[in-house]
Amino acid sequence: MSQTSDGIYRFGVYEVDLTSGELRKSGVRLRLPDQAFRVLVAMLERPSEVVTREDLRTKLWPDGTFVDFDHGLNTIINKLRETLNDAAANPRFIETIARRGYRFIAPVEFGGTRASPPDPAEPQVAHANPIKDLSQASSASLLTTVNEVPAADRRNVRFLFLLLQIMYLIFYVTALARLGHIQDLLEQFSSARWMTAALVISASIGIPVRLYLTSAVAFDLAELSPKFNRLFPVILILDGLWAVAPFLLVPQIGVGLALAATAALIYAPFAQRTLLLMADRSPTPTGRVK
Repeated sequence: MSQTSDGIYRFGVYEVDLTSGELRKSGVRLRLPDQAFRVLVAMLERPSEVVTREDLRTKLWPDGTFVDFDHGLNTIINKLRETLNDAAANPRFIETIARRGYRFIAPVEFGGTRASPPDPAEPQVAHANPIKDLSQASSASLLTTVNEVPAADRRNVRFLFLLLQIMYLIFYVTALARLGHIQDLLEQFSSARWMTAALVISASIGIPVRLYLTSAVAFDLAELSPKFNRLFPVILILDGLWAVAPFLLVPQIGVGLALAATAALIYAPFAQRTLLLMADRSPTPTGRVK
């Protein structure tokens, strides 16, 4: 698609000046790294179209350059979203297309001419389901967003996230290994059978979920944060059920310590989500040779 006659792309209160290489908001220049500016221009050149991660790799790192591409591009996209005050969960400008790339979804003007809207026949991942959009917007307003957390050392947050997954795996395996003893403890309750069934079922679901998250963070899976967000409702229910586990140890640790441990475990799923957001914000040396 052709550029504007004055070399400027406009969307919302923002404009991109190709001549000066500037991004401006209401006329005020915003600081944006060169690579992030080039990614933004690549998407503005093809509004409403999917710009693949491979297309962006070719633009940013020519053949023969070996870099940590996935982390580098994720960092660039996060920087763009931060600068544009955008959010992956409820995007206004940059939409993530799972396993493919990104799409600029806001109307773009080229010298007073607005870009054509997306083809209705094309799947609209983020807008095809109004109920899902409402849910995402509500989630984004209630939970912490990537723009609200500080950047932290990526290795540290991955290590802490990994420790939490190992902790839950120990819970599940130990509980199943000592199921007979737990059944004896639950005999005092009239619903002991249902409580035992809930323990076995939740542990059977939790083990593969935790193994997936453990391997994902151990191998530094790309875009783990949005994948975790899709699993978050399941994880929230699982962790909520297991948050009462310390009460099985009341004879050994007392009611007060059991309450404190339960409160910490209730917060655990939100802590995991925040850790992944911090990892998204953490800087990655895009020029590092693998």
